[in-house]
Amino acid sequence: MLTGIGIMLLTFVVMEVVAWAMHKYVLHGFLWFLHKSHHTRHQHTFEWNDLFFAWYGTLAMLFFIFSSEPLDYRFWIGAGITLYGVAYFLIHDVFIHRRIRVFGRSTNVYLKALNMAHKVHHKVTGKHGSESFGMLWVAPGYFKAASKIVRKQEQERRGAVHH
Repeated sequence: MLTGIGIMLLTFVVMEVVAWAMHKYVLHGFLWFLHKSHHTRHQHTFEWNDLFFAWYGTLAMLFFIFSSEPLDYRFWIGAGITLYGVAYFLIHDVFIHRRIRVFGRSTNVYLKALNMAHKVHHKVTGKHGSESFGMLWVAPGYFKAASKIVRKQEQERRGAVHH
């Protein structure tokens, strides 16, 4: 069981690397015609880019289906992909893009840095010139900027309380 959980967590981490590479080289490459829907403002509930979410869901499902015995390594790989998919949905679709309005604005430095990196990624609406292709990994510069913003917000909030 512990080995399985380890495989699941390792798969989750590997999925961030896979997602980064897919995003940079495939989505902003030959599958841009599908991904560009994600870089365009629209009022649709779904976008062509959502097909990639379905792809990873199908991949996870296949690992579950083809695990030869209950809870073998393929099951745990499928679980890791699924866990990453849940994190992706909650962080990317719900928190960052607010496709479902559940979360408010965060003062958490990591989440603010993540949001900033994603906003910078979306500043470029074309196929080339973007940066920050990962979902969970954030370049250190964004942490510095987010820390400054959070500190300033906290100081302003404290100042408003004292006046």
